[in-house]
Amino acid sequence: MTHPFSRLIALTVTTLLLSACASYGVIENDTIGTPVIESEYSVRNSAGGDDTPDLSLFLSFSGGGTRAAAMAYGVMLELRDTAVEINGEQSRMLDQVDVISSVSGGSFTSAYYGLYGDGMFETFEDVFLRYDIEQHLVRQVLNPFHWFGRKGRTERAIEYYEKQVFHNATFSDMKNPERPMIVINASDLAYGVRFSFIQEYFDLLCSDLNSYSVARAVTASSAVPVVFNPVVLENYSDCSHVDLSWLDALRRQAEEEEDPELRLLATGLESYEDKGQRKYIHFVDGGITDNIGLRAYYDVLTLSGGAEAFMDKVRKTRPSKVAMIAIDASTAPVYEMDQTTRQPSIKDSIGAVSGVQLHRYNTATLELMQVSLETWSEKLSVDGDPITPYFIEISIEEIQQPEAREFFNKVPTSFSLTDEQVDRLIKAGRELLRNHPNFQQLLADLGQP
Repeated sequence: MTHPFSRLIALTVTTLLLSACASYGVIENDTIGTPVIESEYSVRNSAGGDDTPDLSLFLSFSGGGTRAAAMAYGVMLELRDTAVEINGEQSRMLDQVDVISSVSGGSFTSAYYGLYGDGMFETFEDVFLRYDIEQHLVRQVLNPFHWFGRKGRTERAIEYYEKQVFHNATFSDMKNPERPMIVINASDLAYGVRFSFIQEYFDLLCSDLNSYSVARAVTASSAVPVVFNPVVLENYSDCSHVDLSWLDALRRQAEEEEDPELRLLATGLESYEDKGQRKYIHFVDGGITDNIGLRAYYDVLTLSGGAEAFMDKVRKTRPSKVAMIAIDASTAPVYEMDQTTRQPSIKDSIGAVSGVQLHRYNTATLELMQVSLETWSEKLSVDGDPITPYFIEISIEEIQQPEAREFFNKVPTSFSLTDEQVDRLIKAGRELLRNHPNFQQLLADLGQP
């Protein structure tokens, strides 16, 4: 299912009909002060993971509600329990992760690990994966005291995530040299821009990311339009002291290479310079512009000036191996419309159309990133010392057993799953990674029997 919260959709329509008042986005982002690179949450200040010449490891977590969060959690468990020898020392594969990029449901897993590290394995299942969050949100919608207030459904969700999941953490709490950098991604509703919650993008809004709520960023990343209101940020105008030379470089590169992907990226990011027309930016589900979280890597490396410039910017030693693990929790549901001549409902029609678009876009993204990973590895390689790329796709489509695949394709995109569904999703994430040929090859090349 590509449209979560079927109960919430109906309740949302009812509430809108009952309500005579509009809801307004709450502005919580602060204007930027004098930049201090050493303290900001940015790519240029990234120090996540071990800086080892053997391996650079990148993860991406897709959308898909709790289903996506649980699969990503299973992969994290497998990485934690996989021991390797790096530079002659025993280590866990989890400790080699440099960056995690995520959208929608996957952002709950990535943000939680970014804040709590190994503490995630003690508490995440209880506070998120096995908790009926959907029922809590439904109760909020049904509460008549909330029908006529200025706060929308999204603010109610943020309040819950702030209190019960992320404990009022901000991005300054995410900074930890022992953990990977977490890149949470959302979509700009008006312009369709992929927007990453890193300081480089906040510079475009003349805003400070350090003081921004992690819960708000994750909510923006998972705010399905109509079901939830957008998360709104103010686009401040006074930031002449902020260095945006990288945007000028991107403009020139797009013009010189005549690359339509680059042109779209440059045009979208340039739009934030129009402070009068774009005073408030509305962010929604990151899955709309990239449901796997992979294109953020493409954007960031492009904005950095390429793979070599990126490695210099984050002060990383050139590795001998580069691995990217992409978790795609999308499903292929069977629609009842194919079993009857009855006209499909609006919900079924929207779901089917969105599902087709989603799968085609996911396929294009996976192909783009696999080719890009090989290209980046070639550019970073030197004579006699090549870099080996490993692209590892973890998806429900890779499950071979018909019964198991049918089970997972029936798991809804929601924030309310049964214990059996959560257990099997976690197990699937672990087994799909463990048995993936490219992951096994990576471990063998690292010297693990």
